[in-house]
Amino acid sequence: MKHYPVLKKEVLDSFHLKSDGIYVDATLGYAGHSKEILKRIPKGYLYAFDQDKEAITYASEILKSIGSNYEIIHSNFVNLKEELQKRHVTHVDGILFDLGVSSPQIDSQTRGFSFMREEILDMRMNQEQAFSAKELVNTYSEYELSQLFFQYGEEKRSKIIAKKMVEARSQKEIETTFHLVQIIKQAVGANYFYKNHPERNIFQAIRIEVNQELNVLKKVLPDAISLLKKEGRIAVITFHSLEDRIVKKIFLEYSKIDEMVKGLPNIPEQYLPTIKLMNSKPILPNEKELLENTRSKSAKLRVIERIKENDEEKEKKS
Repeated sequence: MKHYPVLKKEVLDSFHLKSDGIYVDATLGYAGHSKEILKRIPKGYLYAFDQDKEAITYASEILKSIGSNYEIIHSNFVNLKEELQKRHVTHVDGILFDLGVSSPQIDSQTRGFSFMREEILDMRMNQEQAFSAKELVNTYSEYELSQLFFQYGEEKRSKIIAKKMVEARSQKEIETTFHLVQIIKQAVGANYFYKNHPERNIFQAIRIEVNQELNVLKKVLPDAISLLKKEGRIAVITFHSLEDRIVKKIFLEYSKIDEMVKGLPNIPEQYLPTIKLMNSKPILPNEKELLENTRSKSAKLRVIERIKENDEEKEKKS
């Protein structure tokens, strides 16, 4: 199984990995990043999260061939703080989020993520979850569908596509990826369809909603920041503007300097922001990576570092 960890070198460089550090891969996937982190922390520990059992099974074989100083946690990363606290972990040196769908998930012929193959509509990252893409397209109202396609897919013709879907499902349940693609094509016409590929936007919107990706991201980033040690870092790889916008907004919010002390040559620690941005603009894949892995084309990496001690570090000093 081929899997290309996106921006691998850039992620590893951004962490300045300590051999005895504690790190979290919030999106284990097929262990592309995790295996490289684990190789570099022989005296440290890695906690890796994933909700996809197929990915966990595959990744387990890779990681155990490298070392035993890791634990895979079968959970959505929204539970990051809670799961780590269960293990008495209250601060870490680095956290990685590699958002979106992995290549093996897209390539799988049973998961329904791809609009390029005939598959049952599914799109669940957690196969134990009941709610799937098939249920969504057959139960959401016309208004709910149009809002979803406009907000999460940024699709200009969301209303007409939603209307056509509701009409189509009244005749026959929408069950497969190709059936949905055909409905989208009929709704917008061949000219718009082949020029703009609205199926990409619609499938993205459905996947985000099924897995609650954006809501989860908004909740987990503040939790992740609170878990960092001073000088600990978070690296986030996004693949579309909706994710990147959320990451950028939260990172900016936590890196703002108090207006009262802005411009002072030496700012007292209590007035310092919680984090600093390690890159004002996102890091993008280089030409070599783009040639090797076309799916890295839309990837953006943002990195922050915590500059304030967290509560536990303060307690130890007092």
